[in-house]
Amino acid sequence: MLGAILRRVFPHPQLTAFLVVVWLLLVNTISVGNLVLGVVLSVLIPGITQPFWPDRPHVARPLRAIEYVLIVIWDIIAANVTVARIILFKSNADTHSHWIVVPLELRSPEAITMLAGTITMTPGTVTAMLSADASHLLVHCLHTDDPDAVRDEIKSRYERRLKEIFE
Repeated sequence: MLGAILRRVFPHPQLTAFLVVVWLLLVNTISVGNLVLGVVLSVLIPGITQPFWPDRPHVARPLRAIEYVLIVIWDIIAANVTVARIILFKSNADTHSHWIVVPLELRSPEAITMLAGTITMTPGTVTAMLSADASHLLVHCLHTDDPDAVRDEIKSRYERRLKEIFE
C-alpha cells in the first residue's frame, strides 16, 4: 500500500532527485524557499508527464551510471585539448578525417541515444547517423590514423558500460 502511494507520488524518483539538483543549480542560491519550490516542481513535472513515459527506461546499475558520467566528463576535457592541438598545430594535409561504422550490441533505445550523444559531445567525433535497424552508428572522426582503434575504443569505453547500465 505504501509502496503504491510512493510510486504514484514519485513515478520517476531518479528524475525527481535530478530535477531538484538542477533547479538549485539554476537559481544559484540554496535556501529553504528554493529547496521547497524545487521539490514541488520536481514532484509535479514527472507526475504530469508520466502518461508520456509508457516504457520507462530501466537503469540496472545506477552506480555504474555515475562512473560513466565521470568518464565522459574526463574524456570531454581530454578531447578538447587534443582537438585544440589538431586545430592549432596540424595542417589540413596532415589531418586524417575518417568515417567510422560502429556495430552496436546495444538494443535499448535509451542506451543507443546515450552512446550517440556521448560520441557527439566528445570533441573531435560526431554521430552522423543510426542505421534503420539500429545495429550501426556512423561516426565522423576529425583526426585518426587508425579508425579501427577509434571504433574499438568507442565499443570498450562507452558501449560496454552502457550495456551494463541499461541491459
